[in-house]
Amino acid sequence: MKEKFLMAPQEDTPPIDRMLQPLSHFIKIESSGGIVLILSTILALVWANSPWGGLYEQFKNMTLTVGAGSFVLSKPAILWINDGLMAVFFFVVGLEIKREVLVGELNSLRQSILPIAAAIGGMVVPALCYMAFNHGTPSEAGWGIPMATDIAFSLGILSLLGDRAPLSLKIFLTAVAIVDDIGAILVIAIFYSAGISLWMIGIGILLLVLMIILNKLGVRSPVPYLLLGILMWLAFLKSGVHATVAGVMAAMAIPARSEICCDRFLGAARQYLDDYESAGGVGFSVLSNKRMLSALGSLHSDVLLASPPLKRIEHTLHYYVAFAIMPVFALANAGIDFTPDNGAPIDLFAPASFGIFTGLIVGKVVGICLASYIVLRMGIARMPSGMVPGHFVGASLLAGIGFTMSIFITTLAWDESSEFIATAKLSILIASAVAGLAGFLILRSCPLSLHCKREEAEE
Repeated sequence: MKEKFLMAPQEDTPPIDRMLQPLSHFIKIESSGGIVLILSTILALVWANSPWGGLYEQFKNMTLTVGAGSFVLSKPAILWINDGLMAVFFFVVGLEIKREVLVGELNSLRQSILPIAAAIGGMVVPALCYMAFNHGTPSEAGWGIPMATDIAFSLGILSLLGDRAPLSLKIFLTAVAIVDDIGAILVIAIFYSAGISLWMIGIGILLLVLMIILNKLGVRSPVPYLLLGILMWLAFLKSGVHATVAGVMAAMAIPARSEICCDRFLGAARQYLDDYESAGGVGFSVLSNKRMLSALGSLHSDVLLASPPLKRIEHTLHYYVAFAIMPVFALANAGIDFTPDNGAPIDLFAPASFGIFTGLIVGKVVGICLASYIVLRMGIARMPSGMVPGHFVGASLLAGIGFTMSIFITTLAWDESSEFIATAKLSILIASAVAGLAGFLILRSCPLSLHCKREEAEE
């Protein structure tokens, strides 16, 4: 009977699956999110400088209202995107940070000392580079712009290198980008927040404590965390601390452990599969077979119990962030009007531009490479297997792709009407493109280490 079940003819692949197969494959490619982000940026630039540029401004500034009665929240679309959708982005960043701290490259001091030192150097030196050109000028508030790293873009470009990028390099750059995100979050919370309300912050922290209590009690359903997370976001929105910080804090309360152990899951899963097989006979008339449906339902429930909520939520939201939230953010924020009568002249030779260029391109390289050299020289960190010195230069250039995070900090550093906004955004786009291209070319030219050559020979 078992052979009959296994040998039962499979149905042909549905036509819609064959039609969507190329799209499905594209979505699974690591660099595809960066491609969509680039297309959204190009669309924003073309739209803002087209005859329909007025519609672009209307799109950004149209008022959206949520609520009923006296509980109403009305904001322009650009603020809903930057304060609301970006909170979801930072929530996913928070999940990544928590995963890395629990089981990843930040799990122990010995593992994490190199990327932590590199990330700190890659934040401090770019900020100093910016201040060297802007200290005492009206544009000095943008010092946080070149500190940021766009993890999606940097890892996307790294994936294009294929086997030319050793696994240790990917791990190093990922860890650096994660620590960089932690730094950016702290900078936003401390330096780019205004009008602090301690009462609202207290309410937000209380809601976080309630989420942690739910975690400790073993609540694994995402619904209570979603509801409390939304309330916490509203509290931080009214507190003066940027609302996106609530996304990171909410992520810290998401359960990271499975509800059932591995042995129990394996035993139950085998029993459900046996029940499914014995109830099926020949053919797959599942809809009319209650025993098969029951086995499937039980197996699905146990799969959810065996899967850590943190990883499950991160995996689910990743695609929405990569293919919806980030493109919408780029569309709303990257539209720079180059026409002379736009009221915000762009000056690529302004102190702000020089600060961003030197920070993202020179500062990142000097900061990451120098900090890495110091901790390696001191012997408190080990040289990652498979990496050569040139990999550090290439990785630091990829870390100079500020893009999303840099543009986001730009929107916080100055008012939307500021004369520095357009100049800073264009400088970020150019500097990120130069850093990305230079990093790709350097990494592509790096010789494989003896370790990598030995692995290739064994294959």
